[in-house]
Amino acid sequence: MDFELSEEQQMLRATVRKICLNEFAPRAAEIDQKEEFPWENKKVLEENGLLGIQVPEEYGGAGAGMLSLAIVIEEVARVCASTSVILTTQALATDPLIIGGDHTQKLKWLKPMAEGSVLGACAITEPAAGSDVTSINTTAVRKSGGYLINGTKIFITNGGVSDIITVVAYTDKAKGHKGISMFVVPKGTPGFSVGKEEKKLGIRGSDTRELIFEDCFVPEENILGNPGDGFKILMKTFNYTRPGVAAQALGIAQGAMDEVLKYCKERIQFGKRITDFQGVQWVIAEMALRIELARTMIYRVCSTIDKEPESRDIPRLASMAKWYASDTAMQITTDAVQLFGGYGYSREYPVERMMRDAKITQIYEGTNQIQRVIIANQLLR
Repeated sequence: MDFELSEEQQMLRATVRKICLNEFAPRAAEIDQKEEFPWENKKVLEENGLLGIQVPEEYGGAGAGMLSLAIVIEEVARVCASTSVILTTQALATDPLIIGGDHTQKLKWLKPMAEGSVLGACAITEPAAGSDVTSINTTAVRKSGGYLINGTKIFITNGGVSDIITVVAYTDKAKGHKGISMFVVPKGTPGFSVGKEEKKLGIRGSDTRELIFEDCFVPEENILGNPGDGFKILMKTFNYTRPGVAAQALGIAQGAMDEVLKYCKERIQFGKRITDFQGVQWVIAEMALRIELARTMIYRVCSTIDKEPESRDIPRLASMAKWYASDTAMQITTDAVQLFGGYGYSREYPVERMMRDAKITQIYEGTNQIQRVIIANQLLR
């Protein structure tokens, strides 16, 4: 698969990198410290048309494809992981509409999200249902003209700041995963409320919430596809969003590598720069290798999505990229803290923040243990 960057993609990377260095990098530590959603950064993403870059132009996006989205996510995560979460979560909210929505639904909900005027979220996880989506207890019971949704979701990224929520619920639990459906629930719908805010290890500038649905009525036109299509839509969504999380992890890893190179070239111990020690050189070389491998895997799956969207290889490649890139981010940020020594454990330098931010990439969008299961199932089917 050819995944050489086009001239437009190279220009996109240069433009986004400049924005990140000028606008996002100076605020990153403050966002983490205050644990506040970065509304100013969201506005910058919106003004530059970056919140729907992969969405078709017909529905307000740039129509630039998955590889372009990965490039943007990587560059933003390189300096501020919390801000990159806005991009990955917007994709998680828009992709179900791209996949399962009809033309009217796309104009009504997808278009404003792609244009960036509103934020979206996707409500899947529950207290008893994490990696196993079929364990959800949220139900959507058919009533005259629509559905009554009841249930509680947890750990929903952007749940408290989003205007549009895509919600996973059972319309017929007896059918198992074939009885799962997806609904669009706009903010302000009676019966829908936002619960507690989670205090997290990393990505502290992202909004993570409990969402509560108590006899929340949505009309029939709010269901995506047909009743029972939800699981299929969600699994295909993950095939497209896992590479985005992989790009996020890659950006965090690259950001840590950038900091290591700057610090180690200047740090003097035993009368010479620590980069003169072979042990340090080896660690840095291994960092560079892992990053290059992760980037190659991510670009490959993104190019496959762009050129062969129905390829049967996508689930396997997406899981591989997400697994490897997130493990890479955790390894590299941990090594970065070690190379910085005591300074690495201090908030004076950003590598401790990057290490905390990296951890979630191994967990959300399917834990890395689940990625192993998916890959094995793809190979053994």
